[in-house]
Amino acid sequence: MQDEMDSLHENHTYELTKVPKGKRALRNKWVYKLKPGDSGNPPRYKARIVVKGFRQKKGVDFNDIFAPVVKMTSIWMVLSIAASMNLEVKHWDVKTAFLHGDLEKEIYIQQP
Repeated sequence: MQDEMDSLHENHTYELTKVPKGKRALRNKWVYKLKPGDSGNPPRYKARIVVKGFRQKKGVDFNDIFAPVVKMTSIWMVLSIAASMNLEVKHWDVKTAFLHGDLEKEIYIQQP
C-alpha cells in the first residue's frame, strides 16, 4: 500500500482540497493482489486504489471520464520494431500506467 501511495504522491496525481458545494467526492477502495514470483523470486503483494466509478450519477458527477492507459497494440508494435531491428527488450516495469493521461474535468474522491 505504501508503494502505491508513494507513487501517487511522487507523480503529483492529486492534491488535497475541500469538495466544493454542489460536488460529490467519489468513494474508493483498496484492491490487493498476490503476484507470483518469476525466476525464483518470491511472490509479492501489490496494492492499488480504485475509485468506485459505478457510484457516479448522471448529471451530477458523471460525464464519460476515463483515464487513458497503454493499449496492447502499442506494446505489440514496440516489440515488433525491436524484433525487426534485432534489438533485445530487457525489462519493462510499469508501476503507474496512467501517468500520461490528462483529465479535462475535476474529479473529487475521498481521501484513502
